[in-house]
Amino acid sequence: MHIEVREVGPRDGLQVEAPISIEDRATLIDGLAAAGLTDIEAVSFVSPAAVPAMADPDRVMAAIHRHPGVRYWGLVPNVRGAELAVAAGMDALTITVSACPVYNQKNIRRRVEESMAAIADILDVAGLRPVDLILSCVFGSPYTGDEPSQTTPELISQARQMGVGRFTLADTTGMATPTRVRSMLETVGTDVGLHLHDTRGTALVNAWEAISCGVRRFDAALGGLGGSPFAEGAGGNLATEDLIHILDDADIHTGVDLGALLALGGSLREMVGHELSSAVAQVGPR
Repeated sequence: MHIEVREVGPRDGLQVEAPISIEDRATLIDGLAAAGLTDIEAVSFVSPAAVPAMADPDRVMAAIHRHPGVRYWGLVPNVRGAELAVAAGMDALTITVSACPVYNQKNIRRRVEESMAAIADILDVAGLRPVDLILSCVFGSPYTGDEPSQTTPELISQARQMGVGRFTLADTTGMATPTRVRSMLETVGTDVGLHLHDTRGTALVNAWEAISCGVRRFDAALGGLGGSPFAEGAGGNLATEDLIHILDDADIHTGVDLGALLALGGSLREMVGHELSSAVAQVGPR
């Protein structure tokens, strides 16, 4: 069995931190590639006024040393963002649309219908580049309860008709449980990725449940950093080193070097100026 891990630390992990230098961001991305991660969400093409930590994505991409076989993903909020991402040489694009209308308005300042309508134009700009639609709040929303879980299948169906071929389900505020993960996968199928947050300490058990259901793609962030600046109380991401630790012990292949990740985590701790939430980063592997 092979599990694909997309590292989102340079984007989702850093977006709620105080801005760090372009050089440090490039060093982090290069270190993740050297550790064996072949999919890295490196930058975001959002307004720097809204997310200061994600400013200058083009300069970050110009500063990295591209590793052969690594796909560098860029988050784009709209067509203009997609154009900037293509100009910066991104290999693949991620789009975020929320299954929760309230959160979509807070995060993208658009109605869900407007965000969905923009997908076709973003696909045109992307050309042959892979595009992954990340649907946020699908396991519940602090604003509207369980409503998003009911709208998710319809959003996937609409996007598939537009030509989207890859989907990731995001537990943006950490409301998922193994039971809810299994229920959602029984509805939409297992040919999806999962983007899990650890707000309530369930990210790792949710990932394990999803693997048992047949999911083979996961987003994770080094150190367990991250969270949404537009959702109060949202916790950090599923920690990459915690996920790799249990996968290694189960002889599940990822191609990622846990020792290299932990060493890089030490550098990341210095970059952000505080301890990392990852349990394995704090106490080491077994």
